[in-house]
Amino acid sequence: MMKRSEQIVTVFGSSRPRPDDPQYLSARALGAALAGKGWVVCSGGYAGVMEAVSRGAKEAGGRTLAVTAHCFSSRANRWIDEEICVDTWQERLFELIARGHGYIACPGGTGTLVELAVVWEMLNKRVMRKKPMIVLGKFWQPVIECVREIEVCHDSRWNERDGQLIYSAGTPEDAVEFLSSSFGAAGTPTKTKAFRRRKIPAT
Repeated sequence: MMKRSEQIVTVFGSSRPRPDDPQYLSARALGAALAGKGWVVCSGGYAGVMEAVSRGAKEAGGRTLAVTAHCFSSRANRWIDEEICVDTWQERLFELIARGHGYIACPGGTGTLVELAVVWEMLNKRVMRKKPMIVLGKFWQPVIECVREIEVCHDSRWNERDGQLIYSAGTPEDAVEFLSSSFGAAGTPTKTKAFRRRKIPAT
């Protein structure tokens, strides 16, 4: 079971990339880099980027956490140490967010877009304390720039006028460096609500 005092980084990304895909290899390197800092790597637990980041973390001696849902027929990948299984897609989304002390969005489809958007909105509306949110690579940059144009060009109480809420990292190393500086300034992580857990036996 993960300790409350541990820093957990939630990684979002597509389930589509396979082991020879550049996105898979990038996520695998990211997992290793996160584990190298002693952080727990949290993901949606299935294939693609989720598998790659978990695999990279485990190969580097780190620990992994997955949030899965009964509504999906898929099983968690074999690189997961602990699985939190909830009932619905919505519960899974918010548990992934609640568990994280920082977030990294890798390239992905509509599911990853929702995850990125919800974290951004929660930070933007200040419904959760400020946490580092990172996008890896240039994939999400056009979307972010379009939304940011609306946020900063209109007079609104909720916007990014006080500073950008999403950091763009070119490499896994850049992402880890940004998280290190953010965690150093943030202090002790807050406690998070726990759903029922299903322990995955070692293989």
